Amino acid sequence: MSVKSVSSPVDIAISGLRAQALRMNVISSNIANANVAQTPSGEPYQRQELVLSTAGQMSGVTIGETVVDTESGFKREYEPGNPLADAEGYVQMSNVNLPMEMINMLAASRAYQANAAVLKRYQEMIDLTVELLK
Repeated sequence: MSVKSVSSPVDIAISGLRAQALRMNVISSNIANANVAQTPSGEPYQRQELVLSTAGQMSGVTIGETVVDTESGFKREYEPGNPLADAEGYVQMSNVNLPMEMINMLAASRAYQANAAVLKRYQEMIDLTVELLK
């Protein structure tokens, strides 16, 4: 196995920190808009996801674009008094699934913590090396 480009552990951890911070922002936006039945475009809020990728095993995280989840359909809630209700009394609501967003937030938070731990251990290793060289 040959590795063409290898990033330093610091670069990899920092790219992971940035990616997870942005991912948490997108998830926060989903949670905040979970009950939005009408956006300025006239449709319910659609869940968003951040696309993350990597060029190889040792190259860090590449942050892609934020994409809209069009696969999961809108929820329908029975609210006959709502001005947005259809003839049957149902209102189309956001396609955000709060329990799933909370799980995603926990996973992103843990990934962020893991990358921060890598930076901390790397700093400890550098400090120990400097101490040994004295």
